Formats: sequence, structure tokens, C-alpha cells
Amino acid sequence: MPLLSRGINLGKKTIGCRGVKMYLIVGLGNPKKEYLNSRHNLGFQVVEALSRSLKTGAPVQKFRSLVAETNYNGQEIILAQPMTYMNRSGLAVNELVKNYQVDLGKLLVIYDDLDLPPGAIRLRKKGSGAGHRGVQSIIDSLETKDFPRLRMGIGKPPPWMSAADYVLQPVESGDRELLNEARDRAVEAVLVFVKSGLETAMNNYNQGLPSDQ
Repeated sequence: MPLLSRGINLGKKTIGCRGVKMYLIVGLGNPKKEYLNSRHNLGFQVVEALSRSLKTGAPVQKFRSLVAETNYNGQEIILAQPMTYMNRSGLAVNELVKNYQVDLGKLLVIYDDLDLPPGAIRLRKKGSGAGHRGVQSIIDSLETKDFPRLRMGIGKPPPWMSAADYVLQPVESGDRELLNEARDRAVEAVLVFVKSGLETAMNNYNQGLPSDQ
């Protein structure tokens, strides 16, 4: 089960108010216990860490997602984990964006990335799915590539392992510390994004990576 499911509130409480400009932070992953600590669930893990940091209440299940609300620096934030499984993430994100009337500039999608080294994080304004099926599903559902994203580096699989097996395996001890540190930096980056904007977050957290990444 996804991390936010602990203490889930299944009531019909309405989160947020239509017409209010809010931030939607979406972490991608797979809602099944065996994937809990996999590389592919890094997005879920960052959202859970944000939930702990901001002391949100119990999440609500709606719009094909687990959703928790909070406020930070005077801004309303919606934290979401799609329950659609990775390859259909766009169905959930599209419902969230439409129902909360979220400006796409205030949507931030967090996900694992094979093209960045383990422990690296990188914010981008927009871009292709680059082979990530969850991101591609969102692009297809929103019919645009123009939304911010936060990429969490997991590195390449070894030569004898497929990418599909690599991303779904539990993280071994050698990489766990790196990924935990990256998760904590990602939480900081999200809060800077909300407080000061994407450009400031990019300037603060994209350092040390080649410009083409």
C-alpha cells in the first residue's frame, strides 16, 4: 500500500476550494505493498516526507488518488499519490487538475529518472516523457508537456538487468542512503518552489549537473 494510506480518511470531505490558486504536488508510484521501497516509488516517498514535514491530516481517497491538504507560506498545497498505477498516472492527474482548477504552472510532478545518477535531483519547467510511462501518461492526458517536474535520479540498471526489473526492485543498502538524502533535498526544493517559484528552486537545486540533463 502507498505510504499516505496510513490512517486514510474515507469520508467525503472536500479538500480545497474551486477558484483558489493552489499548488498540486504529485508523487508517482505504484499502490502495492511490494513496491513500497522500490526506485519507482520515489515520488510517493517524497510526498510522504512532505506530508510528515508539513504535518498534514489523514489523506482522503478521491479523484483516483490519495490526497492530503495543507498550507505553507500562505499557500494552499494539495499532496497527491495517484492510485491508478504508474502507467495510468495521467488519469488521476487530469482529474485532480480539473477538479481543483490548478494552473499547470503550479503543478509539480515528482518521479524517478534513469538518466540521472543516484541521489541527484533536477527540476525542469517542461519536457518529454523521456521513456517514463507515468510522465508520458500525464502528458497524454493533459495534452501538453508544459508542466514543472522534479526528477529523482536512480541511475542505470546493470547490464544483466532490464530497466523494468531495476525500477521495481527494492533499493539495496548501497543506494538507500543516497536516495534518502535526495528525498530530503527534494522536500526542500518543493517548499522553495511553493515559496519562491520554480526559477529560484532550479537555481538552488540544479547545481552540479550538465546543462543537457
